[in-house]
Amino acid sequence: MSRSGYAEDCENLELYRHAVERALKGKRGQKFLRAMAAALDAMPEKTLIADELVDANGDCCALGAVCKARNLDLVGVDYFDSHYVGKVLGIAPAMAAEIAYMNDECWDKWNNPETPQERWVRMRKWVTAWIQGGD
Repeated sequence: MSRSGYAEDCENLELYRHAVERALKGKRGQKFLRAMAAALDAMPEKTLIADELVDANGDCCALGAVCKARNLDLVGVDYFDSHYVGKVLGIAPAMAAEIAYMNDECWDKWNNPETPQERWVRMRKWVTAWIQGGD
């Protein structure tokens, strides 16, 4: 199971993609993307992990970088539940799921494994591409 919540059957995919785009382009989503860009830029080590928000070593995914920047208490947060993660971060569940998908699964992980540094670069570029009006 993945954190994105995407289903293999692609049922209602067009509606879901529309929800993702609305969330990313909306006022709340844009504010979050700017916060994510700042959190990523502030990371002392430009690396991102997959499959959890923040691990025991303090390493994090893109969403986890925002959690760390906001000093959020993540005890009891189910990082596989995009509805809950979205609520904790103040974003739409579709946006939380999309960011988790982009962080964890959106590359050719079987034929071209990605380093944590490469994941950071890819996610920073992705965030920049979605920020309206430049970064």
